[in-house]
Amino acid sequence: MHFHVITLFPEVCQTYTDASVLGRAQKTDKGRGAKVRGKKIQLSYYNPRDFAKDKHRKVDDKPYGGGPGMVMKAEPIIKAWEKAVGRKKDQKKVKTLIMSPRGRVFTQASAKEYAQKYEHLVLISGRYEGIDSRVLSVLQAEEVSVGDFILTGGELPALTIIDATARQIEGVLGTHESLEEERETTGETYTRPEVFVYKKRNFAVPEVFVNGNHAEIEQRRRNQKL
Repeated sequence: MHFHVITLFPEVCQTYTDASVLGRAQKTDKGRGAKVRGKKIQLSYYNPRDFAKDKHRKVDDKPYGGGPGMVMKAEPIIKAWEKAVGRKKDQKKVKTLIMSPRGRVFTQASAKEYAQKYEHLVLISGRYEGIDSRVLSVLQAEEVSVGDFILTGGELPALTIIDATARQIEGVLGTHESLEEERETTGETYTRPEVFVYKKRNFAVPEVFVNGNHAEIEQRRRNQKL
């Protein structure tokens, strides 16, 4: 999948997406011997300022009808979108999302849907008081929210969607078993040392996890309420 992020702060997002799992998924893996594995995901960034016409590269203006703050202009965002995917032959494989607290709530099911149905995911991150509503109409985009709260910009929601969706793409995590949502588990887990001492108190790993009985371990993980 190719993720396209339209944002005024590409460097902020790229710091995260170039690290750890997402960073590795963007690299070609030569593996062992002559076998070469291709990239699992691609990420591209587009700054609306690069598509503004005036010498000051202005991307915002006062809202019609009055009101506080400024609104991001339509044309720079649409031009950025055209640069990203405007000429793709199969637009059915392109999904355009606008980060918005008023949008449909993003869920794990959404992440699976995006990974299975689309090859290009465009994420538009607004700032200020929002984005000119004509962008939604022109691009036939969908507004999406990551929760019942408001942030200063759409970058964190976009990163959340990228991370959750990328995990659903085969090979990004290495093994399918790494998908926690595919396992019945409370999330209870431990590692060495077997006994951890804190402020003179011993915190031991429950016996069931060290006795080697995997059936009992799985039963514990299904039923234990933390």
